[in-house]
This record gives sequence, C-alpha cells and structure tokens, in this order.
Amino acid sequence: MGSTAQFGLICFVIFFIFSQAFEWASEIKLPLPIFILGGAFLAIASNFDRRAGFPFNLLNTVPPPEEPLIPSAPPTIAQSSTPKFPQEVSFTIRKPEKLDQ
Repeated sequence: MGSTAQFGLICFVIFFIFSQAFEWASEIKLPLPIFILGGAFLAIASNFDRRAGFPFNLLNTVPPPEEPLIPSAPPTIAQSSTPKFPQEVSFTIRKPEKLDQ
C-alpha cells in the first residue's frame, strides 16, 4: 500500500469518526443557561492573556515612579530658549491643473 492509499484511508477514518460524533452530539439537548455559561467561559479563556484592564490584575503591575527627594531647579534662560524641535519643515500644496477635454 502506497503513501497515497494510507493518506486516503486515514482521511476516511477521520471523516467517519467526525460524522459519527456529529450524529451523537446532535441528539443532545442542553438548556439555554448551559450555552450562556459555556460562551462566557470561552470568552474568558480566549482573552485570558489580555487582563490588563481588570482591577484585580496584579501580574503586570508597574510600580509608580519615585518622586525625587530634591525638587528640580526652574529652567534657566538658556534651557527655556532652546526649541523642542529645532528643524522646521515647510512645503506648498498645489492644486492639480484641470485638463481641457
């Protein structure tokens, strides 16, 4: 038996198992609260790593920055006159010319 025949046989067995499992599961009747609880569980499980916004998340807490013991001196004239962005960029936007047709 070649590898293609083995692959086909394995696919057939897997398809048969899934079809029988679907037939068995379609006969099960569950009440609505079970579906709601199952959906809530799946939502929590799928977002388990994104707990940053929860107030009880203590895993990724960052301590607040420490306040300096000595207050910083007010900026001097030389420091305050230095612009934050020393380079300026300017350009002109031109409207495209209309083509006469």
